[in-house]
Amino acid sequence: YEYFNAVLINEDVELGGKFVLQPNDHFNNRSVNLSLSVVQVPTNMYNKDSAIVNGVYWSEALNKVFVDNFERDPSLIWQYFGSAKGFFRQYPGIKWKPDDHGVIAFDCRNRKWYIQAATSPKDVVILVDVSGSMKGLRLTIARQTVSSILDTLGDDDFFNIIAYNEELHYVEPCLNGTLVQADVTNKDHFREHLDKLFAQGIGMLDIALTEAFNLLSDFNKTGRGSECSQAIMLVTDGAVDTYDTIFEKYNWPERKVRIFPYLIGRESAFADNLKWMACANKGYFTQISTLADVQENVMEYLHVLSRPKVIDQEHDTVWTEAYIDSTSDDGQSPVLMTTVAMPVFSTKNETRNRGILLGVVGTDVPVSELLKTIPKYKLGIHGYAFAITNNGYILTHPDLRPLYGDGKKRRKPNYSSVDLSEVEWEDKDDTLRNAMVNRKTGTFSMEVTKSVDKGKRVLVLHNDYYYTDIKGTPFSLGVALSRGHGKYFFRGNVTVEEGLHDLEHPDVALADEWTYCNTDEHPKHRYLSQIEAIKMYLSDKELIQEVLFDAVVTAPLEAYWTSLVLNKSEKYLCYLNSLSYFSDANNTAAHKGSSVYKLVSIYRNSDKGVEIAYLGTRTGLSRINLFVVPDELTNLDFLTAEDKEGVFNADHFPLWYKRAAEQVPGTFIYSLPFNSGSENRSVVLASTAIQLLDERKSPIAAVFVVTSQATCSEAATVKYTKPYNSGQA
Repeated sequence: YEYFNAVLINEDVELGGKFVLQPNDHFNNRSVNLSLSVVQVPTNMYNKDSAIVNGVYWSEALNKVFVDNFERDPSLIWQYFGSAKGFFRQYPGIKWKPDDHGVIAFDCRNRKWYIQAATSPKDVVILVDVSGSMKGLRLTIARQTVSSILDTLGDDDFFNIIAYNEELHYVEPCLNGTLVQADVTNKDHFREHLDKLFAQGIGMLDIALTEAFNLLSDFNKTGRGSECSQAIMLVTDGAVDTYDTIFEKYNWPERKVRIFPYLIGRESAFADNLKWMACANKGYFTQISTLADVQENVMEYLHVLSRPKVIDQEHDTVWTEAYIDSTSDDGQSPVLMTTVAMPVFSTKNETRNRGILLGVVGTDVPVSELLKTIPKYKLGIHGYAFAITNNGYILTHPDLRPLYGDGKKRRKPNYSSVDLSEVEWEDKDDTLRNAMVNRKTGTFSMEVTKSVDKGKRVLVLHNDYYYTDIKGTPFSLGVALSRGHGKYFFRGNVTVEEGLHDLEHPDVALADEWTYCNTDEHPKHRYLSQIEAIKMYLSDKELIQEVLFDAVVTAPLEAYWTSLVLNKSEKYLCYLNSLSYFSDANNTAAHKGSSVYKLVSIYRNSDKGVEIAYLGTRTGLSRINLFVVPDELTNLDFLTAEDKEGVFNADHFPLWYKRAAEQVPGTFIYSLPFNSGSENRSVVLASTAIQLLDERKSPIAAVFVVTSQATCSEAATVKYTKPYNSGQA
């Protein structure tokens, strides 16, 4: 039987058949095959082993399932099946590339999504024999075995490591008599201490087993552990007894603690005793003779721990914390993902009672897709949504920055286990964090300082937090609203014809990352522009109505800017209350009970001065007017996707919008660069907010922000006049 091997496809070798690949922008422009999946086999496994080939053969039926899933839900990306035998079937098919040494270290059974779906949370005590007989290669293999066991533990698990000879030696003495969470930091810390182990003396296994049982029992009583599975991992080169008296005292008849012995070395003299311990305590025995045997043999215990779930047919759905997509290579921008997965069981009558796990099936969900479901326009200028796991780790948060370096493509250490308390640090008592970890629903308020402009500026805000759990997931969702922003909306009625007419102006743009219409349900609609989608999905949807209103209201300003360009005016004065849509002859707003602030006076030199004027509204609508040709702009990245802080994104408003909205409407915010591009030229951004007032004279929303970018030198200056004030600055 031949199959498409992910590493060998399109090469003139066995399992390297012709496999059509085409670039696809939905998959980060990687070359993929949307009709077939491929199979990846770890380098340390034989790719034509009978168990591998048999599994690949029957799992080929997943091709149709994957294709049907993608046709039904085009927002899906990677779908895959990780087999208990070690192979990994991935859709759509792509070509995998080995590292510089010709190795692909990826083993699906080591991934968090596989381990979480296959097993339940567990408390584990690892006993390591450091008696004299473990010297040399055996101790090296033992260290590697323990390290591989740690790889299979996740954030929902707890563990400790005890070395033993005549005495007990906790690998980390400071954590004597307790278990610790198996997060990345703790596991790395214990790995460092493994190198300090040395072999001498006589191994007293009875003392070690007694300590392990007492430790698991005492920790379970505290209620701080997994409160689920418990296991003792025994790494040794032999046992002179079966120690049935100890098991009878601490573990029988319930057998709540499973025993997993790992016999190190080629000798089998003591194998029978260790096998008996495993069988008498619902465990599994393996022998590890070389370093190459370690990984495959360590995996066996996962299949045993999965048996209760298999027998009870518990198809639990699990979600992982955020991580960087491993397929984001070849110079492409890394993508932050979460995985949803569930176990796959054998349903044959003859195997059902044996609890055979076939593997785990899963799919990736980009965090950016989750952000699209959040109505940013409702959260206000400084508002944001965030989500954390049951361990307090951030799934998504505007201040989560997992990447660094040139081009932001290098991963920070432990980027996937950043705690909420590290970004919402003003919550000194962890009130918000603890409530969300405990999956409660409630509110919380505190004063916060938020850095903007890449940390160069700070805003002091008072945030109200609202939080609840997300059913069917380990996540809790929080929303932060800044007081004074986001509570009220200004809504007006315009006809669809009016709105579309002004919305289709070439200088109008909408926030790319905002969801105005859900086009994912129809594959052909996914490539529509925002405005095209709005035309197709016109309905009573709130955001669409508001963006149409904004398009009509701001159209006169666009016309005024255009007239300035055409007339090449030396001096222009713009008052927003001159806009006919807002004002009548008595200088009162056309909408009942509303008034507006006057705007801005700018004096410009005929050669130098204002380069660009632009406006943004709370609905993500932008109007941009150039006073110079594009190539003459001082900052070519400004208002483009390259300027992350200067455009409407999924999780924030532009920097110029946020800063202006914090000031009294009609006054100006000037932004001067910290490092100008040349000695004689600098870019100045002048922004002002226009605030609508209702009949109670209380602010409804900082709806519009108008800003201009000017190039200033000795021959050209930008000035402004405050509304209702003759003073100049």
